[in-house]
Amino acid sequence: MNSTISNSLDLGNQKIYPKGKIFYQLPVPTLIEHAILNQEGVLTDCGALAADTGKFTGRSPKDRYIIYDDKTRDTIWWGDINQALEPKYYERLSAKMRDYITHINLYVRDGYVCAEKKHRLTLRVITESAYQNIFAHHLFMRPSLEEKLSSIDWTILAIPSFEADPAIDGVKNKNFVIINFTERVVLIGGTGYTGEIKKSIFSILNYLLPIEKGILSMHCSANVGNEGGDTALFFGLSGTGKTTLSADEKRMLVGDDEHGWSDELIFNFEGGCYAKCVGLTEEKEPQIFNAIRFGTLLENVCMSGVSCTPDYQNISKTENTRAAYPVHFIKGAIEPGIAGHPKNIFFLTADAFGVLPPISKLNIAQAMYHFISGYTAKVAGTEAGIVEPTATFSACFGKAFLPLHPAKYATILGEKLEKHQVQTWLVNTGWIGGAYGVGKRIPLVYTRNLIQSALNGELDTVDYQNHLVFGLAYPKSCPNVPSDILSPRDSWKDKDAYFTQANKLAEAFAANFKQYEEKLSAKIIEAAPKVRVVSF
Repeated sequence: MNSTISNSLDLGNQKIYPKGKIFYQLPVPTLIEHAILNQEGVLTDCGALAADTGKFTGRSPKDRYIIYDDKTRDTIWWGDINQALEPKYYERLSAKMRDYITHINLYVRDGYVCAEKKHRLTLRVITESAYQNIFAHHLFMRPSLEEKLSSIDWTILAIPSFEADPAIDGVKNKNFVIINFTERVVLIGGTGYTGEIKKSIFSILNYLLPIEKGILSMHCSANVGNEGGDTALFFGLSGTGKTTLSADEKRMLVGDDEHGWSDELIFNFEGGCYAKCVGLTEEKEPQIFNAIRFGTLLENVCMSGVSCTPDYQNISKTENTRAAYPVHFIKGAIEPGIAGHPKNIFFLTADAFGVLPPISKLNIAQAMYHFISGYTAKVAGTEAGIVEPTATFSACFGKAFLPLHPAKYATILGEKLEKHQVQTWLVNTGWIGGAYGVGKRIPLVYTRNLIQSALNGELDTVDYQNHLVFGLAYPKSCPNVPSDILSPRDSWKDKDAYFTQANKLAEAFAANFKQYEEKLSAKIIEAAPKVRVVSF
């Protein structure tokens, strides 16, 4: 069924009068038909639609802009993350895009974000491609068939075939993402990567919720025990296990990526999941594997030979292969995505230096320090030019999406940790026994057992020891985990080499943290690792 809304569309305070067709709120099976007919993708033998996003297979953060005007001038954390764009350039690009789309067919999807109704933000997503509209259907929350949104708070216009002219449009490249807080419009052009749609809305929530409502917006996954009452949050950058570890068959998924923490509860921003597929197997990640079925959108996943069987080991297109599906495709997921205050928070890091313990207990000052640091490591082969482990820091585990200074988010976090007596853990899902290339990556089963022991209170009664450089308290024993891997120092054969590596990482932490210190208390700064002279 092809639905239409009218011969006009609202784009902020502007009207668009398309001459092409407007396909409104099409059901997913119909969108899949459109995508195949439009040659946007193919149907795989598991039923999922596999689409290519074109030249861009990931976000382009250096091509994201925020309009610099009276609303944002004194509130945005301006810099390389939040690049300012003058209103005149927005007006020019907006006019050019409005004219451009009058000549093409459009797919329109109305939905909303924030599972907690009193914080709901309504959206209209206008896309050029059917697969983009499937993504919007899955990732944002869906009105019921009987529900009609009375008004639209924000409009997103995503047109991959429209490109900017850097010579006159005020942007660096032909592709762009522009957020206008005054007009409440997002313009996305020159890229078909759907993650730009999702993360632009996350950036908007990261601005509005802390400023207007004192809500902590978080780049984290969340789950809760089957009996309820023991919510857990998982923070982590790409490749650290955030989605994998929160998709636990013994617990109910609240959401896999973005949440808010209000005075009353935790709530999911989204209505779906956007899981990485690289190396996916049913054995390792059964919930995600089984969520890939008819209706699921696969992005940039290669097929096996001439068949239509997804090959999750093949990353010749990109390592950033993805699956987008509604959250109810995960067995036992909670809808709406609402849960109580967390009892445990896990900061996940893939430490390729082999320095950090597999799990450590943090006090509040340490939690705020590591939250602002947002550390993980990249290893050889993940990006061009990386030939050895490289420390990577992303404030609040999502620096690219923070319109406000990280101190704002960390302050709210610290207040909530203290008020609700939440235990925070730092979990190393990376290397033990040596750095990348020498040691080995900690087996996923051990990480799961460590987290399970933290959740059920078994780590509350064991003995701890303190890391000499990082000051972290880590357990000497844990059920179902070999004791010889709990101490990173003891898992290395060369103890002197271990402390050389630990000091090197401590120096990287200190260098990164200097940019934030002027807005932070001495107590948080004191939680930093200390370079030590240790020999054996």
